[in-house]
Amino acid sequence: MEYQLCPSILSADFNRLGEQIKALERAGVKWLHIDVMDGDFVPSISFGMPVIKSIRKESSLFFDVHLMVSAPERYIKDFAECGADSITVHAEACEDLERAIQLIRDAGAEVGISIKPATPVNDISHFLDDVDTVLVMTVQPGFGGQKYIEDCTEKIQELRELIQKEDLDVNIQVDGGINDDTLETVIRAGANLLVAGSYVFQGDLEANTRKIIDKIQEISEEVE
Repeated sequence: MEYQLCPSILSADFNRLGEQIKALERAGVKWLHIDVMDGDFVPSISFGMPVIKSIRKESSLFFDVHLMVSAPERYIKDFAECGADSITVHAEACEDLERAIQLIRDAGAEVGISIKPATPVNDISHFLDDVDTVLVMTVQPGFGGQKYIEDCTEKIQELRELIQKEDLDVNIQVDGGINDDTLETVIRAGANLLVAGSYVFQGDLEANTRKIIDKIQEISEEVE
């Protein structure tokens, strides 16, 4: 199983965004998590296609685009054309999740589906064979810096057990409240893609990122 730190640029300094992305690359980051928020599905508004298209020109990182938007089907093709390598949509935001999954496939991107903390795994379990990644939100979507919701640990475990039972090659990504105290918890529960915002973008960005990547590697080796 591949373990990756997925820094969320929602916590970046946008005055220095290009510079900070280069620092992440130097530190060994492979995935960049890009939270798109519309002010409707979630209260906040972040950024959209122009930002992704702009940074795509200067980065070879895997662009992991998380659409926290209502009716995301409207935008899937556009985000793929802007450079998204993976597109994650919320099960709660899609009128027809099966169609959204197919649209992402047709656009040439990897497929991710996400669930909020209150949404049971059972709501999306029948789609596991059709996706590359399931993103478990471990805070309420829409704001950075929130505290990890401990009840979500059981959801991660349940999801990993289902994936193993069906012998599927599906990533489990977690997003929300990841820090020194929760990193080991989510990895041991079964997560292998770790989204982090404020945990990464603090102090010496490059040194801090290397430290987190090393910690992920150490914990994952124990788990394996």
